Amino acid sequence: MGHALDTIIIGAGTAGLAALREVRKRTSRYLIVNEGPWGTTCARVGCMPSKSLIEAANAFHRRHAFAEFGLRGAEALSADIPAVLERVRKLRDDFVAGALKATDNLGTARRKGRATLLGPNRVDIDGTAYDTRSIILAPGSRPTLPEEWLAFGDRMLTTDTLFEQSTLGPRIAVIGMGPIGVELSQALARLGLQVAAFTTGDTLGGLSDPVLNAELTALLKKELVLHTQAKAELREVTGGIEVSSGPHRMVVDQVVAAMGRVPNIQYLGLETLGVPLDERGMPEVDPGTLQIGDLPVFLAGDANGQTPLLHEAADEGHIAGMNALAESPTRFQRRTPMSIVFSDPQIAVVGQRRADLDTEHTVVTGMVDYAQQGRARTALRNQGRLCVYADRSTGRLLGAELCAPEAEHMAHLLALAVQQKLSVHDLLGMPFYHPTLEEGLRTALRDAARQLPSARESDLSSCPAMGVAALE
Repeated sequence: MGHALDTIIIGAGTAGLAALREVRKRTSRYLIVNEGPWGTTCARVGCMPSKSLIEAANAFHRRHAFAEFGLRGAEALSADIPAVLERVRKLRDDFVAGALKATDNLGTARRKGRATLLGPNRVDIDGTAYDTRSIILAPGSRPTLPEEWLAFGDRMLTTDTLFEQSTLGPRIAVIGMGPIGVELSQALARLGLQVAAFTTGDTLGGLSDPVLNAELTALLKKELVLHTQAKAELREVTGGIEVSSGPHRMVVDQVVAAMGRVPNIQYLGLETLGVPLDERGMPEVDPGTLQIGDLPVFLAGDANGQTPLLHEAADEGHIAGMNALAESPTRFQRRTPMSIVFSDPQIAVVGQRRADLDTEHTVVTGMVDYAQQGRARTALRNQGRLCVYADRSTGRLLGAELCAPEAEHMAHLLALAVQQKLSVHDLLGMPFYHPTLEEGLRTALRDAARQLPSARESDLSSCPAMGVAALE
């Protein structure tokens, strides 16, 4: 049966909902179809429940600083893990309810089912074929999980199942130390569980700067067991699951697989589009238009494997929703790259990473160590570093990597500066209030400025440090 439509949106996550917003402005001849749970990955199993867990963990961990502040009684505190998880789910359910409202009033335009491409203008939805002028693909992603690990049953956790547990531990292994692994391993350790984390690489949380990686590694090892540069092997033993990595062995009760996410494209029918697919089965997608080749098909959000972050997925849904119904696609200028990991210290990468820059010849690096930074010391949060990278000839800020307290806020300031093409001297000419953590950023900028051509004599950007820790 054929049904002529203007567009079909496959997937109702962040990208799909952003596309829906644009489509509804332009036509009523559309369908949005979703196979799995509605409510977006972020609200259900990602950003929001994980941050709820992290907040509880950090609040409990803060007891270790009480004595230094002159506060007594910390030893009487305990973490009720079932209660912590119950609060996470309660908040999660509220966030999901809000996301569900976006599709509640769509009537027959909202479909639950499996959508499979039959070509660039035809989609099968549970056995019924629909003709459409365009297609927006936003099927999202799922956690990476080796098939052989499924044998461990409900002791093998992912972000899709972690928050559904009634309790956890007491012994947990986290496999993978990208952004998700860093967040979860530290949070679980701070809640009092015995955590061992494993990663095949030597970089953590998306950082590429070796100085920051070394700093973060040392800090995490104070809170949990961390093994790097060796693959983790799992096997059933008496008393639990044995995790081995090189010479290291540990028996745990549960394992959290945090090895990233894989696009949900396996059964989507991309082979019917008649375009080349890479070894992952992925077509080439134009990042400015989200278009696949010259077809009226647009691939947005986590599923295109480009930048799996919510704000990028929202942008991509907007782009795809507009271009799917346009006479010809518009090429959008994308925002400055920015990623944040909600560990402690927080991790952030803004603009170009150190690994992508020539720091030997054309780029200068400015750094601050927060160990002696005034505001950080008053809060007993004086750990971590921040690096900024600037063009050696022009002083223009190119990027930054942070492993620092409250990095989420400084990352936004730095992203604004990079996107506005500001220089180190431009930033140093702006006000920095005292006492704030941002004064540490100013220290890093001053460090970069010392390696750049001087500012104008009357320019306040040349105002030097006073050399007094309490005033910087």
